[in-house]
Amino acid sequence: MTDRYTVISADCHAGADLLDYRPYLEKRYHDEFDVWAATYVNPYEDLVADTADKNWNSERRLAELEADGIVAEVVFPNTVPPFFPSGSLMAPAPTAEDFERRWAGLRAHNRWIADFCAAAPGRRAGVFQILLNDVEEAVKEVRWAAEAGLKGGVLLPGTPPGSGLPELYSSAYDPLWAVCAELGVPVNHHAGSASPPLGDEPAARAVFMVETTWFSHRALWHLVFGGAFRRHPELKLVLTEQGSGWIPGVLEMLDYYHGRLVAAATKATTAESKFGAGLAARMGDAPSQVWRDNCFVGASFMRPHEVPLRDRIGVDKIMWGSDYPHDEGTYPYTREGLRHAYARVPRDEVAAMIGGNAARVYGFDLDLLDPIAAKVGPTVEEIAEPLEQPPADATSPVFAKGASVRVW
Repeated sequence: MTDRYTVISADCHAGADLLDYRPYLEKRYHDEFDVWAATYVNPYEDLVADTADKNWNSERRLAELEADGIVAEVVFPNTVPPFFPSGSLMAPAPTAEDFERRWAGLRAHNRWIADFCAAAPGRRAGVFQILLNDVEEAVKEVRWAAEAGLKGGVLLPGTPPGSGLPELYSSAYDPLWAVCAELGVPVNHHAGSASPPLGDEPAARAVFMVETTWFSHRALWHLVFGGAFRRHPELKLVLTEQGSGWIPGVLEMLDYYHGRLVAAATKATTAESKFGAGLAARMGDAPSQVWRDNCFVGASFMRPHEVPLRDRIGVDKIMWGSDYPHDEGTYPYTREGLRHAYARVPRDEVAAMIGGNAARVYGFDLDLLDPIAAKVGPTVEEIAEPLEQPPADATSPVFAKGASVRVW
């Protein structure tokens, strides 16, 4: 057994530089793209800074991740695809015209990310994007992505209030769940993808920070109560960059409502009976059982106070991520972040959470990655040493004072 861990980040981000998406667009959109790109002003400082090429510079990216002890990554989108006003995570298509153009832009991103992953065979699992306005088109894109080798799975958009789309529990999306289950394509739901627009006032931005993970959590109970996992037992749902400490309490709450409503449905004389009508037949097992069978958490940089909950979450469910290249990520202090969270945790559990589980969910080949990790991965001894003081210039919230409360 090697004395180093094989670290796979289950939460990284990448995308093409704006003009580099053009070759991946269908030619009929080229003129329109040229007009759009000539006037587009990128709203994200990190995407116009000197370090923006971390998103698309393959060699730089590999070097920086290896220097940080990481040998492979699940790659979520980051840059702005054609015809989107901002990052695609937060921009559903409000009109038919918007949908047509943005769908073309997302398909261009998907084809770019396939090439980007192919530039580092076995080291990247690219997450491809869809829109929910046209489920039939989304299903076709899932099939294309599976054939193209994008092992990171599909990024499930949110259906925030006001989107005009059916809620995620709707049977309208059943063809999507069916094809993902059939092809073994993980369904990823990332934080920030389901919040409604709140405006630009300072209070709105603070409220967004408070509420954004909750809106993202909703995908769990929508798919559970909607019966997606009963109808498609092979379906896998991954909730990424939403924290992990909330999961045990939410599962207890969902089990409570499930049991209460199913029981009420047998008592036709009660006012509550209508709320449980048909629920048991539609969703099947209790939510906590569905979690154990079908769900995972891309916990990103797991905080020390979340680690003692790992048995209740499921050690086999947790996948660590660095969030590279975001400044709230752990780079270049991933080793320190791992020490901060996982010192004193048994070696086999650490190995599962920081690499083994991601390899299993996303299909990474450990026979390929382990020899690389033997050269660049953090040592077992190093991660076992508690971190006494976070790096002074670290920007990741994992080192924030409130994240340091440890409950053993």
